[in-house]
Amino acid sequence: MTRTHKLLWTLQFLLAALFLFAGGMKLVLPVDELTRQSTLPGAFLRFIGVVEVLGAIGLVVPGLTRIRPGLTVAAAIGLLIVMAGAVVLTVQSGEAKTALFPFLVGVLLAFVAWGRLRLAPLPASPAKMGHPAA
Repeated sequence: MTRTHKLLWTLQFLLAALFLFAGGMKLVLPVDELTRQSTLPGAFLRFIGVVEVLGAIGLVVPGLTRIRPGLTVAAAIGLLIVMAGAVVLTVQSGEAKTALFPFLVGVLLAFVAWGRLRLAPLPASPAKMGHPAA
């Protein structure tokens, strides 16, 4: 395994853990608690929670199973869009300094997407590539 693969896997697992936690909290906290912390409607915050959990799964499961590994890139791009929205909303609320965290997470997601698309693509299962299983 190359150094690039190791770096990307490390980032994928760390980002997946971050989004599993963040998305999970949006799914288990009472809506009243969620809306106290945000100006967004509770239903939209729940939707973001679902997107974050599914994105976290998409960052690691396709590569581990070698089934549709291109979904890892799609998950990273989808979560990047969520982080771009978080940056915009945070800056609009007048808290530009706190927008640094979602911005940096977005940069890491962009690196994962680019890395898995160009630098070190994940291999597909041999059966999925038209070869007999070993």
